[in-house]
Amino acid sequence: MLLCTAFNGLSQRAWAGLRAGGHRVTVRTAADPESIAAAVADVEPELILCPFLRHRVPEAIWRRYRTIIIHPGPPGDRGPAALDWAIMDGEPTWGVTALQATGDLDGGPIWGSRLFPMPSDPPRKSTLYNTQVADAAMSLIAEVVRKAETPGFTPQPLHRHRPGATARSRPPVRQADRGFSWHEPAAHILRRIRAADGRPGVRTKLAGVPVAVFDAHPGDAPPGEPGTIAAHSHGAVLVRTGDGALWVGHARRLAAPGVPVKLPAVLALSGVPEPPEAKELPGFREIGYRRTGDVGLVSFDFYNGAMSTTHCRRLLSALRHAMAQDTKVVVLAGGEVFSNGLHLGVIEAHPDPAGEAWRNITAIDDLCREIITCTGQLVVSALSGGAGAGGVMLALGADKVIARDGITLNPHYRTMGLYGSEYWTYVLPRRVGEAQARQLTTRCEPISATEAAGLGLVDRLAASDRKAFTAAALDYAAELAEGPRARALLARKRAARAADERHRPLETYRVRELAEMTGDIFDDHRGFARARRAFLTNQPGPKAPAVPAPRVPEAAHRIAHRNE
Repeated sequence: MLLCTAFNGLSQRAWAGLRAGGHRVTVRTAADPESIAAAVADVEPELILCPFLRHRVPEAIWRRYRTIIIHPGPPGDRGPAALDWAIMDGEPTWGVTALQATGDLDGGPIWGSRLFPMPSDPPRKSTLYNTQVADAAMSLIAEVVRKAETPGFTPQPLHRHRPGATARSRPPVRQADRGFSWHEPAAHILRRIRAADGRPGVRTKLAGVPVAVFDAHPGDAPPGEPGTIAAHSHGAVLVRTGDGALWVGHARRLAAPGVPVKLPAVLALSGVPEPPEAKELPGFREIGYRRTGDVGLVSFDFYNGAMSTTHCRRLLSALRHAMAQDTKVVVLAGGEVFSNGLHLGVIEAHPDPAGEAWRNITAIDDLCREIITCTGQLVVSALSGGAGAGGVMLALGADKVIARDGITLNPHYRTMGLYGSEYWTYVLPRRVGEAQARQLTTRCEPISATEAAGLGLVDRLAASDRKAFTAAALDYAAELAEGPRARALLARKRAARAADERHRPLETYRVRELAEMTGDIFDDHRGFARARRAFLTNQPGPKAPAVPAPRVPEAAHRIAHRNE
């Protein structure tokens, strides 16, 4: 049993990985000790794993069931804010520990641990959690299960697991602990902001407005008073510090009416008079292009994978530029998160949410159409990070998909109260068949990259090392671009696109999808407004899956696509 506060990315990876290992896995989300007790009593599990749990496990549970906590800190670290303190204190080494739940918070016997070097550049807390911590946790979970199956295994107390190690208990991080002055050095402020990203952010003021800030990056600004805004670029603002400047990509107004949401900083400060010197300047880059031989790489990295109307239009322009070059392959490479589709925060904060949602979905549809209809080059989607909803379908519009082993995909829309668009009724069935497409979009379950490859959603898996992934994607694209093979693949692509168009024009898929989305967006047929607000305010999300039946790939579709 996976016992979680929320079915987050790590919990989803654990669920998919354990299922792939042949285990019967039940997931229960619990908001308090009472619901934990009820959830466990309902299941009677052989082993309880807690990859993401914010509450103490009741004594009646841990005394009866082996309950293992996956703690995001090295052996001896104790407390609920391990990663926050590690980033703020500049720890050179960090780790993850699997320990047995007892009455001593984070102090039970140890089942295993992993250590890793911390990045020299301060990482965002969310990035650290979703990369090194999650990878180490998955390795530990596999070890815990093996040990649980070993007769007579006994976990070790801290002093035996790591001789000489001592326990260090630290309190929750308060805003007073996170606070900074803009007169302080940029490196100090950067570390503070990244230690609170993606939640809860650090409270400060921008242009006199109380905000919580996120998504900080080093920058350069002309001299001026620390704390003043020197420039803005693509939604970010450049704020002067004691010895330089920082780009602040996102902010949340603390006294704004309505739902308090993270927004691109310029939008969060909309209505605030702009200082005369704060001009639109280059420097904050979310999209880039470079060419390597016959391969053009379009890279993009949107915060949390959310793509607003503006993001989609800018990426469409970059893609058209890449497709106008004389390359043979275009690689569309996402960042930490490939894409999660619509930017729910921008939609919610807009004076006309329905109108903005409509503009957003049509803008991302335009981007998807450009990918699908490109017949002058092969297009490769490179997924270094996970994807959800329309972001998955955007990737599937490409001719080939390469994904980093270890990521998770959520190819469905219903949990957000949407039918979905992005030409999914065309791109998904052509890869997995109608029956499998229906199953993926209605059961609303995460799938691992390995399972996605088995189903035909992914054509090539790359090793799990994130730093090496871009090189692996370029190597894969270079293979596709080689001589006669590239010509044959491109000719086959053109023939297939023409045949599909004769069978049923591509635009009819969009028309039908948007007809459904009209009801979702303007009439709220499926509860989009409520689901959107719940997501943005960290309210309980969709119920996690219990014990699903296995998916059976439609082999004919999978093999036919891979032989192209």
